[in-house]
Amino acid sequence: MFSKDKGVICAGRLTDTPSSGVPIQRFTRPTDPWFYLHISRLCAKNDTPFTEAVPIVDYLFRYDRGGFWVARYAYRYFITPFNRITRFLLDYFMHTRVMYHALHESGFSNKYILQDVAIPYPKVAEFMEFLDTDFRQYPIWVCPLKQSGKIPTHALQTAKLTQERPERMLNFGVWGPGPTSRSKFISWNRNFERKVQELGGLKWLYAHAYYTEEEFYEIYKKEPYEMLRKKYGAEYLPSVYDKVRVDFKKEETAVRSSWKLWLWTKFWAIWPLAGLYGVWKALVGGDYLLAKRERVVGKEKVA
Repeated sequence: MFSKDKGVICAGRLTDTPSSGVPIQRFTRPTDPWFYLHISRLCAKNDTPFTEAVPIVDYLFRYDRGGFWVARYAYRYFITPFNRITRFLLDYFMHTRVMYHALHESGFSNKYILQDVAIPYPKVAEFMEFLDTDFRQYPIWVCPLKQSGKIPTHALQTAKLTQERPERMLNFGVWGPGPTSRSKFISWNRNFERKVQELGGLKWLYAHAYYTEEEFYEIYKKEPYEMLRKKYGAEYLPSVYDKVRVDFKKEETAVRSSWKLWLWTKFWAIWPLAGLYGVWKALVGGDYLLAKRERVVGKEKVA
């Protein structure tokens, strides 16, 4: 979705040979456009369906370069022009693995909203209104979901059935900068989680969770989980809640009680220290070389 009432629906089918006259579009090379930019341009130019052929590897990794679209915020943070030339020159650093490394090392994961949630189809319009009012940032990624099978393999199936969840839901990817005030940032995420729960939705737990422990286990099944931990002697390990929660109350208390920690927090808030530290850690980690190595290996395989 590029606005509340304008978006693009992508549908495709496998083919060995593209139809005559259908352009072939790739997304994995440094000279290729980022997928969301390409789709945005097509949306602006076409009011009717548009067909193009995309190689399988490019389709599967179409969002890798640019991390959907969140990489554009790095350009904004470093006051760097955002154009085809700069995206080409910085391509090695614009892959998801590298950006996630830099995101967490820099501490920006506590400043940017990165949430994925599933919403029942009947409540989708209401949730879109909520995002348009409270989030006000586009694009927003949406993807249809269908529950299948009897084995609880993901959050939709491990949640408590306090309310009947439909077989089909719509996944919303909500990604972008949040309020600059830490207290307002926490408040926004708490409100977001309440809205998702109110609409009968569910969030993915790769994202930070701001639930209290009581709220968390009102959503997810604690009893069978604890039984499994006990069965395999894993009770001494952090629980799922411990791994995903943001202990914002402890965080606030620590900052207020320690002037050193307060000063340390203020120091890293100075632009662009945190960003440069994140880039340096990504460089040291060597993740940015993976994209180069994968391309070299790919050429060898083709040869």
